[in-house]
This record gives sequence, structure tokens and C-alpha cells, in this order.
Amino acid sequence: MRATTIGGALILLIWLVILSARGLYWLARERDDRDEPPEPNTWPSVTAVVPARNEADVVARSVGSLLAQDYPGEFRIILVDDDSGDGTGDLARSVDAGGRLTVIDGAPLPSGWTGKLWAQSQGVAAAGPVDYLWLTDADIAHAPENLRALIARAEAGRLALTSLMAKLTVETRAERLLIPAFVYFFAMLYPFSWVNDPARRMAAAAGGCMLARRAALERAGGLAAIRSAIIDDCALGALMKRQGPVWLGLTERARSLRPYRDLGEIGRMVSRSAYAQLNYSPWLLAGTVLGMMLIYLAPVWLAVFGAGPSRWIGGLAWAAMALTFQPMLAFYRRSPLWGFALPLIGATYAAFTVRSAVDVWAGRGGQWKGRAQAMRAA
Repeated sequence: MRATTIGGALILLIWLVILSARGLYWLARERDDRDEPPEPNTWPSVTAVVPARNEADVVARSVGSLLAQDYPGEFRIILVDDDSGDGTGDLARSVDAGGRLTVIDGAPLPSGWTGKLWAQSQGVAAAGPVDYLWLTDADIAHAPENLRALIARAEAGRLALTSLMAKLTVETRAERLLIPAFVYFFAMLYPFSWVNDPARRMAAAAGGCMLARRAALERAGGLAAIRSAIIDDCALGALMKRQGPVWLGLTERARSLRPYRDLGEIGRMVSRSAYAQLNYSPWLLAGTVLGMMLIYLAPVWLAVFGAGPSRWIGGLAWAAMALTFQPMLAFYRRSPLWGFALPLIGATYAAFTVRSAVDVWAGRGGQWKGRAQAMRAA
């Protein structure tokens, strides 16, 4: 009994430390609609680069939102059709009435590159001399004012990279259960306040919406410097933070068009990169899974099956855990009661992480649009 109480107290202490000493990540305070900077006197030139592979179901809406940007400066769009077999390029062309969109047929994927980064690099090369590169995905829709707000923030802060975590859909049962936690866990791993602090080494980005200063990207060696990265957005964030300050925040202005119909689809999305995050280490995998089980499941076990002080300690740890989830639930407009499901959600993400490792071991890791990309890095 005493050992159980001591173990529970240690887990409660861990959650108290997470609450207070992890950059207050759980407050979700870094948002692009707060502390908005003034607009610049002159508007720099921007080219949006969109890698697209078999995106026929969403590309018209995504490209349409780019064409509808209320941006006063020079703005063009380059879509790189990465060997699509569903007419993605033609559908993109069909929504362009003003000639601002260029569709490039992507070249064959060379050895050593991941597919998305290779497609992006071709778009960057085609953009020519431009002040900013807006790297966005073919399944992201942007509010008309998004580019304007991005440029205002980048210019005011002299940022090398400005990135927004696109808001994901929460319509299906699986999405309602798991998607807010996906962003929560990302922020826990990469506290946005630390990412945005020039004095800290922590760096990250969200791949759906990244505004890169062209000169900084060139100084960093371009996308070729991270050409084999599976977690390409965070790799770019780290690369660019060595060139200057970066900023990452939540947004309502960029939204994912990609639905996740069931648990399996979300699992595949997570497992694509989870083992890469652990540097393909079986030891880190074992430690991560064990740690998640202890931190997320042990408080529930103590609260339900414990006795005396251990039960109260388990309940307090569970409550602290649920508290950290509240701001993200509010951002996604979900019931606060979902906070008490975080142990189940954490266990599910641990299972996704194990699956990610199994996929790599089986030769199908890092799946992106039919390509297994993880093995060279592994």
C-alpha cells in the first residue's frame, strides 16, 4: 500500500510539473487572432507552393481558397502535380480564371528525397526571385485574409518562418475522440511558447501552412538540407530557426479539408511519422510506451481500484490531466467531459506509436500517398 501511494504521488508530481513547467503548452495561448501586428507599409511578393499527389477530392477547394486571397501585393500560386493518377492537375487548372496559377508536372522522385519535399523543392525552384514562399498543402483551405495576416506577422517580427497549425475536422466519431488530442500532444512535445522564443533551441512548424522568408531558406541550404526528413515540417522549423526567429500558433484561418472517417485512418496518419520522432530507436519506443502507460493509465487505475490515500492521489492526477486538456477542447468546441477520456486517448496514441514501429520493421514505414519513405532514414 505504501509503495502504491508513493508511486501515485510521483505520477501526480509529474502532472503538476507538466502543468507548470512545460511552457504552459496546455493553455493554447499562441493563436494568430491574438496580438495581431499592424500591416506593413509595403507588401512583399509571395508565391504559394502546393505539392499535390492524388488530391482530386479537395484540390479545387484548396486552390480556390488561395486564388481568393485578399492580398495587396504580388502573389502567385505554383501547384506541383506529383505523378497524380486522378486528374489533380486538371482540376486545379479548372478553377483558375485569372492566370495566377501555374501547374507543374513533377519530375520522377530521386533517391534520397521524400516525395513531398521533392515536390516542394520543384515549386520553390520555379518560384524564382520572390520575398516569401508560402508552403501549403493541397488539402488545406485558407480564409481570404490569411496571407495578409501571415505577412503582417512575419514582417513585424522579422520572422524566418511563420507557421499555423491548421484546424482539423472533428465531425466523425473517431475525429471527435482523437483529433483535439493530436494537436494537444503535438503542443506538449513542442510547446509553442518555447518554439516562438528566440532564446530557446526548441523548434517546430506545422506543414499545412508555413510562410518562409526566401532569403533565410536559401541561407539554410534550401529544402535539399532536409530532403530525407519524414517529419518535414519540424525539420524545416529547426532549419529556419537557425536563420532567425520563428513563430507557430493555432488558427481558425486555415482548415483541413481532409476527413478521417474512422480510427484506422487516424492511426495511419499518426503512425506515418511516430517512430521517426523516436529516431527509429527500439529503446526509445519501449520507454515512450511504458511512460505513456504509467502517466495516463496509472492514475485511472489508482482512482478506481486504489484505497485510502492512493485513491485520492490517483483522482487528483486524473483531474490534473483532464485540466490540461480543457483549452484545446474549448478551441475545438468539444465538451469539457472529454478531458476525462484522455487516459484512453493516450493509450490509443501509444498503440499508434507501436504500429508505426511495426510498419517500419515491415518495410512500409513513412507512408505518404502510396510511398514507403522511412526505410532510408531508419
